[in-house]
Amino acid sequence: MSENKSLAKTANIQSLTPKEIVAELDKYVIGQNDAKRSVAVALRNRYRRSKVPEDMREEITPKNILMMGPTGCGKTEIARRLAKLMKAPFVKVEATKFTEVGYVGRDVDSMIRDLVEASLRITKNEKLKEKYDIADKITEEKIIDAIIPGSRRQEPKAQKTPFDFLMNGGYMNPNAGAQPQQTQDQQKSGQDQELAREQVRQQLRDGLLEDQFIEIEVEDKPMENQLDTGNEGMSIAIGNIFGDMMPKKTKNKNVRVREARKILREQEAQNLLDMDQVTDEALDNAEQNGIVFIDEIDKIANGNNYSGADVSREGVQRDILPIVEGSVVNTKYGPVKTDHILFIGAGAFHTAKPTDLIPELQGRFPIRVELGSLDKEDFVKILTIPENALVKQHQALLKTEGIDLEFTDDAIDEIAEMSCLMNEQNENIGARRLATILEKLLEDISYEIPDPGEDGKIVIDRAFVQDKYADTIRKDDMDRYII
Repeated sequence: MSENKSLAKTANIQSLTPKEIVAELDKYVIGQNDAKRSVAVALRNRYRRSKVPEDMREEITPKNILMMGPTGCGKTEIARRLAKLMKAPFVKVEATKFTEVGYVGRDVDSMIRDLVEASLRITKNEKLKEKYDIADKITEEKIIDAIIPGSRRQEPKAQKTPFDFLMNGGYMNPNAGAQPQQTQDQQKSGQDQELAREQVRQQLRDGLLEDQFIEIEVEDKPMENQLDTGNEGMSIAIGNIFGDMMPKKTKNKNVRVREARKILREQEAQNLLDMDQVTDEALDNAEQNGIVFIDEIDKIANGNNYSGADVSREGVQRDILPIVEGSVVNTKYGPVKTDHILFIGAGAFHTAKPTDLIPELQGRFPIRVELGSLDKEDFVKILTIPENALVKQHQALLKTEGIDLEFTDDAIDEIAEMSCLMNEQNENIGARRLATILEKLLEDISYEIPDPGEDGKIVIDRAFVQDKYADTIRKDDMDRYII
């Protein structure tokens, strides 16, 4: 039942066609069309899998992808944007951080435990959004109670102590023999209180009481002591062993109404959640829709003819293999099957080749995509086209200081050309070079915050860029190499 719910959820999220997925990726990633097509098809196949008969569905496993390309060409960005687009549990791990079982370091199972934690956050946030409408109503009543103390009629409580039970032969209601008759003064007082509550409620909705201080009751969550069981991610919170048997501790807090609304809203929404249901759905979401991005996978490949077991290389490959093949990993929320999790491996493969991986692991990454190096035209597009382009980011940051920053076309062209030159003359770090260039270029403006011109603009042109980097970057003078 739970798997069907998860698959139905997948159908709603992943109903985008491969072309539509690529079009969304084009908003953030320039070029690398082959890689985009491969990941788009891989995700569309997940949607197709949810439509096939159940007996066939279990047999269809995702086709894992191996991306090969130099650093800074967009490997990680494609996977990250893809996970955000599909709202799927996503975790990025570095292959070099893992060690073979029995040695000091992270074991490979931790990548699945991290994926479950990511899935739990996504599922919990979605469930909280569903509870916010009810939580808002409860929050409003609690704020009114704090502004008008004692406005709610308190019913007299029955005797509920064991002593009362023994002395009176049972739980007694103190008003059992009294006549429930109210005087006219009590009725009028109740009507006045209701009228006052309605007035305060209207003022709250009109935003007239946002700065008023009130005292609210919030849960007191002390620091929990963790007992390490020796298995990473499987520690026990000592405070929770007997925590459910004891009443929750609360404390009073004096805050403004706007802050109280946020605190109480989250607190009430949390109280409305069924965490058992959230955990079950999170585990299903991780199993059916999870994406694990293994970066620097080329660093655990043996680039030589060394045949012995290597702790940091071949041993890690052998440990990763059963996770990628499909196995059950125990987490503190329950066991997780990795059969239908999509794995994306990525690496530069400068000194090693994909064939240097052990054959069994090679076979588990059937789709191989080679990403090319970026040239000047790509850099120009990266600076201007994406919705989160670097130039737009710097313009937005300086706009907060009242500076309207403008880049001319020849300045953009010069920045792209200088990035290419620096990548050629030094280490090639791809598009990350653009961030280095722009930070240095705008360092003085960001520090000094100069007054803008008459039109309120500071213009960055080709001359400004060339002057800033005159002593740092220069084209090679080929004449000096001629004898």
